[in-house]
Amino acid sequence: MPGDFLDSNVLLYLFSQEDATKKAAVAVVGDALRQRSGQISFQVVQEVLNGIFRLPAQPVSAEDARLFLRETLVPLWTVDPSQTLYERALVVHERYRYAFYDALIIAAALESGCTRLLSEDFQDGQRIEGVTIENPFRGLPAR
Repeated sequence: MPGDFLDSNVLLYLFSQEDATKKAAVAVVGDALRQRSGQISFQVVQEVLNGIFRLPAQPVSAEDARLFLRETLVPLWTVDPSQTLYERALVVHERYRYAFYDALIIAAALESGCTRLLSEDFQDGQRIEGVTIENPFRGLPAR
């Protein structure tokens, strides 16, 4: 199922206090859900759930987290851990010199068959095998 792989920062910006950032995240995630074109991995699920409990301005309740898991994260979740995924992450780590957890995100995007990895944490425009990294927040005021 080709499409866009969403990094955790894209989902966490749904909770942003900055209107432009939140609006961009809502558009990206909304399109991914409506068009069934977005994908995430188990790692993104874990990072997002951990992150929403650490939000300084507006902590999220456990019930709100469960709702977000059911309505947003689970419909996007397509990549689970596997030996193949970890081996691919090790190759990405070695070849492109990304930290291992970043390499695991890239490997998950590759494993899912996505053509774009949407994230602000990687080099915008970089192409790794069949995935192009794009920052959906490019051009917005610095956060």
